[in-house]
Amino acid sequence: MTLHEVYKDYFRIGAAVNTKTVLEDKDLISTHFNSITAENEMKFELLHPRENEYTFEAADSIVDFAKQHNIEMRGHTLVWHNQTPRWVFENESGSLVTREVLLNRLQEHIKTVMEHFKDPFYSWDVVNEAVEDHGNFLLRKSPWLEIIGEDFIDKAFYFAKEANPVSNLYYNDYNESHPEKREKIYKLVEGLVARGVPIDGIGLQGHWNLNNPSIEDIRKAIERYASLGLKLEITEMDISVFDFEDTRTDLVQPTNQMLEIQAEKYENVFKLFREYSEHIESVTFWGVSDRYTWLSDFPVKDRKNWPLVFDKDGKPKKSFESITDFFD
Repeated sequence: MTLHEVYKDYFRIGAAVNTKTVLEDKDLISTHFNSITAENEMKFELLHPRENEYTFEAADSIVDFAKQHNIEMRGHTLVWHNQTPRWVFENESGSLVTREVLLNRLQEHIKTVMEHFKDPFYSWDVVNEAVEDHGNFLLRKSPWLEIIGEDFIDKAFYFAKEANPVSNLYYNDYNESHPEKREKIYKLVEGLVARGVPIDGIGLQGHWNLNNPSIEDIRKAIERYASLGLKLEITEMDISVFDFEDTRTDLVQPTNQMLEIQAEKYENVFKLFREYSEHIESVTFWGVSDRYTWLSDFPVKDRKNWPLVFDKDGKPKKSFESITDFFD
């Protein structure tokens, strides 16, 4: 029983990968997933470290892996406030460039990247995490906002659509199910739709834990975003056994109780996804197994969070059983 076969009538099942995991976990990936996302290799600083230099080699190796195993891909990400080199925003003297210069650099980057990567990509995160978490501001402070202005998001989508008219274009964000952030994301995307910006969908990252967010808040987020008539994708899903504020470092393995609660949370979440599968194009785990995950360095460095459905040895956990053994 494989994940993508179980969900073939619902949505794609994906995983975030890197150049190391496509080698070390190649059998697990090729068996269970029919979609992959490059964890970091397609972000600005790794693809385009200097103005006149593109470094596609690492990303190309992931694309080659996908093609060899008949796996589709999500592109991640074209515009983000993080992992973007300073040269993008500065001129030779170190001062900030003009709006016109930055727009030209943005367009050139998007065009080059999206024309380089076409098959087997079915969607791209065009803009990532532009919404402010709390307070009265809609958009977070960033050089994109400071130099270009609020329409940097509109421009990015237009540039992406021009570069690749076929791929689905997404706005992607975290804390997407928290009521305050949910309404901000909704307001942003509602404005894009009203202005006719070529956006196809919203990416719900899904970095969750045993207690938060609640299933009801996830349901409300799905319904709220779906009301805009756009596609939805769960783009970076994991369920940590620790709350975000929990800083403990004493555990060398999760307790049985943690694994039981995690399995129940996964079961309820995937039941919800199946219920709303007419709106959901894919569900992507942010990693392949507990052996390697970004949560090993965040929010507590060198602490395992055991957030995925395969353990550190690539064996199915109770969470795997809870999302594959169902009858709708």
